[in-house]
Amino acid sequence: MEPAILILLAEDEPLVGLTVQTTLEDGGYRVVHVASGEAAIDAIDRPAEEGFSGLITDIRLGAGPDGWDVARHARESSPGMPVVYMSGDSAHEHSARGVPDSVMLQKPFAPAQLLTAISTLLNAVPHHPGD
Repeated sequence: MEPAILILLAEDEPLVGLTVQTTLEDGGYRVVHVASGEAAIDAIDRPAEEGFSGLITDIRLGAGPDGWDVARHARESSPGMPVVYMSGDSAHEHSARGVPDSVMLQKPFAPAQLLTAISTLLNAVPHHPGD
């Protein structure tokens, strides 16, 4: 049996982060939850053994790098990494600031929307024999 897919979650609001993490874990994913853009960038630079397969990030992450910065950094490290943005008020900026082939979820959203967004992006990533 293959290990569960590892997702990096960057969300600074504890209740939202817990809800999203639980949704992902209930959907069969493993999750590393960080509460700041700086911690997300550190996690990307020092990934777990197999690395992250996807990123889910809030746009506003307090002081320091925001979700736009985190996603750009993730794509520099792994060009095809699936990215899902979450925002309560920055969704209108997605077309100008979001990385290509990413998804924006406007808060509040249903758990099924989150699972559909990340699974659709993960399924679109080309897989190579031996991966």
